[in-house]
Amino acid sequence: MSAVLLAGMQSVPPPAYAAEAPVGLGTVGTYAVLGGQAVTNTGSSVLGGDLGVSPGTSIPGFPPGLYRGTKHAADAQAAQAQSDLLIAYDDAAGRAPTAGVADDLVGRTLTAGVYKSTGPLALSGTLTLDGQGDPNAVFIFQIASTLITASASSVTILNGAQACNVYWQVGTSATLGTASSFKGTIMALTSIAVNTSTVVEGRALARNGEVTLNNNVFTMPGCNTGTETAPDTETAPTGAVAGTGADTAPGTETAPTGAVAGTDAEAAPGTETAPTGAVAGTEFHLAATGVSPLLSRQLALGAVLLILGGLLLVVGRARKRSGGLRQSE
Repeated sequence: MSAVLLAGMQSVPPPAYAAEAPVGLGTVGTYAVLGGQAVTNTGSSVLGGDLGVSPGTSIPGFPPGLYRGTKHAADAQAAQAQSDLLIAYDDAAGRAPTAGVADDLVGRTLTAGVYKSTGPLALSGTLTLDGQGDPNAVFIFQIASTLITASASSVTILNGAQACNVYWQVGTSATLGTASSFKGTIMALTSIAVNTSTVVEGRALARNGEVTLNNNVFTMPGCNTGTETAPDTETAPTGAVAGTGADTAPGTETAPTGAVAGTDAEAAPGTETAPTGAVAGTEFHLAATGVSPLLSRQLALGAVLLILGGLLLVVGRARKRSGGLRQSE
C-alpha cells in the first residue's frame, strides 16, 4: 500500500508557474529615474540607482536630493538608456493580454499575467499582487492613457511576487498620489509626477516628458530567482582595480564602487565622485553638502574604537568575575 502511495506522490507534477518572461530593460535597468526633457526634484528625495535625462539636460534639485550611482544629462549613456526604454516600452505594450482591467484597481487581488486597460486606470486604495509561490511571477499592466493613484494608496505583493517583475506601460502620463506606496517599473510615454512623500520600490522612466519628484524615496527592486546564491560581495567595476573608481565619460558624476571604506576613489578628469561611506553600500552623492572625506574617516575610526572599547570592557568584567569565583573556592 505504501509503495502505491509513494508512486502516486512521485507522479504528481510540480505546480505550474506563469510562463510570461520579464520585460528586458537593458541599460535603463540601472536607473531609478530617467526623464526625456527634465527631472525636477523638490526636497530631500533619495534615489537608490542612477539618475538621468535625455535628450533634455535639466536636472535641478540635486542637491538637496541624493542619488546612489551615476547622474547622466544628455550624454551617450542617457541616450542609450532612452533607446533601451523604447524597446522595453514596446515589448510590454506588445504582450498578448491575459485579462482586461478598467477604471479602479482598488481591492483587487491579481495573479501573474498581462492586464490590459483600454482607457485610464486608477488606484484609490490597495491593490494586491499574488505570486502564488513563484518568485518569477510577472505582472504587466498595459494602460492606454493615464495611470493615477490616490493619496495613501498602495500596491502590495505577497506569496513570492517581486517588484522587479512588475511593469506599468502607460500610454500618456502617470501620477502617484501623496504619501502612497508603489511597486514596479513605470514606463510612461510622456511624463511622471511623484507627489510628496511617496515611496517607490521600482523606477520612474519617462520617454518624452518630465519626471517631477517631491521628498520621495526610490529603492531598486532586486530579484530573487528562488535559487541559492553566494552572499552579496562588492566588486570593482570591469577594468578597474579595487579601491579605485571606474573610468567614466567626461561630464558625468559617479559614486565610486568597490572603494576601500573611508577613502576617496580616483575618477577620470572632469567627473565628480562622492566620498565613500564607512559602511559598504550606504554611500550617496554628497556633493555640495559640506561632508568632507576627512570627517567621514574620523567618524568611521571613532565607531571602530567605540566597538573595540566595549568588547574590552566586557572581556575585563568576565575575567574579574572568573577570578573572584576562584578565590571564593
